[in-house]
Amino acid sequence: MSRIDRTHGSGGVSTSGLIRDIFQKELSNVYLDSMCDSAIVPGSSRLAVTTDSFVIRPLFYAGGDIGSLAVCGTVNDLLVAGASPEYLTAGFILEEGLDTEILRQAVHSMAESAKESGVSIVAGDTKVIEPSDPSDPGLIINTAGVGFVDKDFVLSPSKISDGDSVIISGSLGDHHAAILSSRLSIKNNIISDTAPLCDMISNLKKEGIELHAMRDVTRGGLATILNELSDASGCRMLLEETSIPVSPEVSSFCRILGLDPLYMGNEGKCVFILPRPDAERALSIIQKSRYGECAAIIGNVSSTGKGVVIRTAIGGEKTVGPLYGEGLPRIC
Repeated sequence: MSRIDRTHGSGGVSTSGLIRDIFQKELSNVYLDSMCDSAIVPGSSRLAVTTDSFVIRPLFYAGGDIGSLAVCGTVNDLLVAGASPEYLTAGFILEEGLDTEILRQAVHSMAESAKESGVSIVAGDTKVIEPSDPSDPGLIINTAGVGFVDKDFVLSPSKISDGDSVIISGSLGDHHAAILSSRLSIKNNIISDTAPLCDMISNLKKEGIELHAMRDVTRGGLATILNELSDASGCRMLLEETSIPVSPEVSSFCRILGLDPLYMGNEGKCVFILPRPDAERALSIIQKSRYGECAAIIGNVSSTGKGVVIRTAIGGEKTVGPLYGEGLPRIC
């Protein structure tokens, strides 16, 4: 077993060996293998560009790890902007003492997720820092992503209109509950939803579904995302509580700990807002796509007022605001 030490961040022989034996071996492609300071790749007239940093603990959890999370999170950010993801970069902040086998496993997961997503990791960087906890050295990954956007494809909250339907691509809270279960050493069957959403979004585009807005439902949960879309569009979101999918395991977990799935983070769910006439067909396409089998139409849009209102199971209505304060635990 070998561990990261400061020589791995020196730029010398140890750095070269780390890059060769782990990063290049796992992530090899025609762009990365040139080992230049910058990757030269084919381009497009319209680009979507995003960046993100991943600081999750634990590094490995039921259903995923920091490596798969870094790729899926970045890919999904590009997808919901209407882009076809193409290229990623990855910066690794390694704490001294980190087991290189842990690093290898995380990088392997990145490679597998990149392959599934159809993207190439074309450039990277490594730095070694002192550990915040010498007994448990960690890993931080920063990514940047680039995708191509068709010239005629436009998503904007300004397109959200009265009568539009709201679709969620699957059950809420799985990732948040999986991370919290691991931290609290709670044994259950909850598995994170960490996944790239390429298949369902690509299928919707291929079938000519008109999309007004898309957002991946990550930190802050569905309630926060829909409040943001309400503010940006000037429309009200009206949801049906009984239509919002939550797995029985997550529902029980939430009742025990006093959590609300509407505010829990996910890493493989998307909310779609689109014209009502297309809603049932769009739902069928999503449900037949990978990771979309639990998708549901959960409400509609009203041009009267703003905010998010939920009709409860007993027929009452309640206003649901965005998340205030810290959403614990940190889930990305």
